[in-house]
This record gives sequence, C-alpha cells and structure tokens, in this order.
Amino acid sequence: MSNVDLARIQFAMTSIYHFIFVPITIGLAFLTAILQTVWHRTGRDEYLRATKFFGVLLVINVAVGVVTGLVQEFQFGMDWSAYSRMVGDVFGAPLAMEGLAAFFLESTFLGLWIFGWGKLSPRIHLAAIWLVALGAAGSAAFIMAANSWMQHPVGYEINPTTGRPQLNDIWAVMTNPVFLWGYAHVLLAATATGCALMLAVSAWHLRRKSHPEVFAPTAKLSLIVLAPTMIFAMFVGSELGVVEAKYQPMKIAAAEAQWETCQPCSFSIIQIGGGKQDQTPTKIIEVPHILSLLATNHWNGQVIGLNEINAQYQQQYGPGDYVPNVFIQYWAMRVMAYTAVVAFLLSLWGLWVMRRKRLETAHRFLGVAAWAAVLPFLMNTAGWMLTENGRQPWIVQGLMLTKNGVSPSVSATTVAISLTIFFLLYNALTVVWLVLMLRYARKAPPPTVPAEDDVPAPEPTFSR
Repeated sequence: MSNVDLARIQFAMTSIYHFIFVPITIGLAFLTAILQTVWHRTGRDEYLRATKFFGVLLVINVAVGVVTGLVQEFQFGMDWSAYSRMVGDVFGAPLAMEGLAAFFLESTFLGLWIFGWGKLSPRIHLAAIWLVALGAAGSAAFIMAANSWMQHPVGYEINPTTGRPQLNDIWAVMTNPVFLWGYAHVLLAATATGCALMLAVSAWHLRRKSHPEVFAPTAKLSLIVLAPTMIFAMFVGSELGVVEAKYQPMKIAAAEAQWETCQPCSFSIIQIGGGKQDQTPTKIIEVPHILSLLATNHWNGQVIGLNEINAQYQQQYGPGDYVPNVFIQYWAMRVMAYTAVVAFLLSLWGLWVMRRKRLETAHRFLGVAAWAAVLPFLMNTAGWMLTENGRQPWIVQGLMLTKNGVSPSVSATTVAISLTIFFLLYNALTVVWLVLMLRYARKAPPPTVPAEDDVPAPEPTFSR
C-alpha cells in the first residue's frame, strides 16, 4: 500500500475513534445541565443524584476524548504536511479559534463544575455546567466550519505570489451552507447519542429495580428529548443532502450508486452487487421518487449520474477518476438512515410505554433499550464515512486532490509503523474507556443525603 492509502487509513481510524466520544460529550453535557437545572429549581433530591451520576460518565468520556483528539492535530503535520502548507492560511483559522476559545471555555468550566460542589453558589455552579455544554458545542462548530470548507471552499482568494488559498472572509466560512446544515445535523446527532446513552443506562437499572426513583426520571427525560431530536435530525439530514447535491453532486449520486442521470429517481432499500466495477447492481425494493426528493426537494427532480459528473470533472480538472468508493458510499447512507429510523421507533415505543405508566415494569422494552447506546455510534460512524468518503478523491473539493496532500518526506513504512502504534494505543484507550464507563454506569447513584462538602454554598447576601 502507498503512503497515501496508509495515511488515509490512519486518519480515518483516529477520526472514527475520536468521534465516538465527541457526540457523547456534547449530548451528555446538555442532558446533565438539564438535570441540574431541574434540581436547582425544584430541590428534588433524585435530580441531584442523577446529575452527579451522569456527571461522572461525562467526565470519563471527556478525559478519553481529549486524548484521542490531540492526535488529530498532530496528523496534519505528520502525514499531511503538503495539505497543511497549501490550505493552512484558511484551515488553520477555525482550528485556532476552537482551541483558544471553545476548548478552553469547556475545560475551564468543567473544572469549576467538578471541584465547585459546595464551594460555588448554586447559580454559579449551574452556570458552569451550561457553559461546559456551550463550550462542547462551540468546539464542534469550529471543527465543522473547517471540515465544511473542505467540502465547499468559500471565503478565500488565491495568493498570486504563493499560489495558495488565503482567508479573506471568515463570515463566509461561518455561513457556508454546508456548515450550517452539517453543524445542525451534528448537534442533533450528538443530542440523540446522549439520550441513547442515558436511556440505556437507565433501562439497565430499571430492569433490575435499582433505584427507580432516580432512573425513572432520567429514562423519561431521555425519551422525551430523543423522539423530537430524531425527527429534526432526519429532516436536517435530508436538507443537508439537498445542499450537498448542489455543491458535491458526485457524493449524492454515489450514495445511491446512480451511474446514469435519472428523472425522477428511485431510492433502493437494498442492492446486491454494486461498486466501481459494477454499474448494474440488482436493486431490491425501489421506492419511486424518493431519491429525487432527497437530492432536490422536488418529487420529479433530476439527479445527475456518476458517469456524467465524472466526464464533467475530467473536462474541468483534467484526466482522472473522480468517482469515490461507491460501495462504501451506498451502504454508509443506509446504515446511517436505517439506524436513525430504528432509534426513532424505539423512542416512540418508550413514549407509548411511558404514557401507559408502565415504564418501570416494561421488561421487554427495558431489555431492548439497554442496548440503545449502540445505535447512535453506528449512525454517527456511517454518517462520517458518508461525508468523508463522498468527497474523494479530493481533500479539498476542487482545489486539491488527496494524493497531493500527503507529506512527501514520510515513507509508507513510517506511516505503517505509526498506524500500528496508534491502532494499539487507541484500542487500549477504548478498553479503558469501556471498563470505566461500564463500571460506573452499573454503580448505584450517590446516596440520598449528599455529603456535607457536596451541599452547594448558599447564595451570597448583601447588607446595606
């Protein structure tokens, strides 16, 4: 394998590993903030216990997520120095803002929240966890802005001296339509991930009749948030597909393995065969007009086929094969969509059980819901594969090919060695994360009466 192939595998591996933790952090921080807000407003002890219980899981996840995220930054210089040199004047700006602003906001107030029990006033301590949630969402915003620029470059000009793009309009980068819809999709997916994790843990405890006074409210909260979140996530994902069909038509055509232009276009539930060497797969159960609707928002919309787009790109950019891995693109789309539907149906089932006031005794639902945490990880991973694989062979759409972005001085052997090391290291970190998460998720929540040093300090009073 070439150094390009190995560098792509390494970046894909570390990105997928890191994106296990990012959605949990964003989603669980938001839900933990809601729990603490309810406790602050009502004084109900079970919400304080739930806040501390899920706060521990949040902290474990943040710790491992930070470690895996640091590697992402180093890889730009290690494996992708040509890319960093070419687009660093644009790409570096949102990354710097993420590190200097959002990440420091998140980490600073997380520390205040962890060590501020009994030392900060209730309002300030509550504000700390909301600022943690805001910082986590802000970090995702800047990272998504940088990634969206790679999908649809805007807000730049080519420096006539260096021949490299340089940033001239940060507002254009932050209002990139790919970013706006993609970021909304990420936030909704992260919220769904946090809900699924909270639901799974709560269901596990309820099925064993373990502290229902704590885990029944958290199960209800996760279900109430999960159902509308999945509706909005599917809608936003559909609109994101329309935006991508405009700026990256190859990505959308590959997601349906649509080699020839069609109007109207069907969506196949499943297919046999397919891939870059098979332009006539056997499509099973085709739903008429759905691809047209997903790609154009019109019932009879036209979707340009892969062959026609490839011919256009050859005229525009020169000879080459501009078709991504169709097999990965087709199945990533379906794994993401189908797991989202399953998560939505599970939330409806839970709401139905909850409405009948049988949540704590519905053993069949609780048994299924205990595995709910698996769904968003499949959905999120497939979504990222759909996004990143669909851009290939470009590292920056229309500006730089992936094969031209690798470090010329780094050999395939060097990349293979670092890939092996990272693979072993990340697997070890995953084992540690799983052990810690499972151990603390199965523990009983904190006692009913908190320890004296955990009681929040009273609000300050002022006398004339």
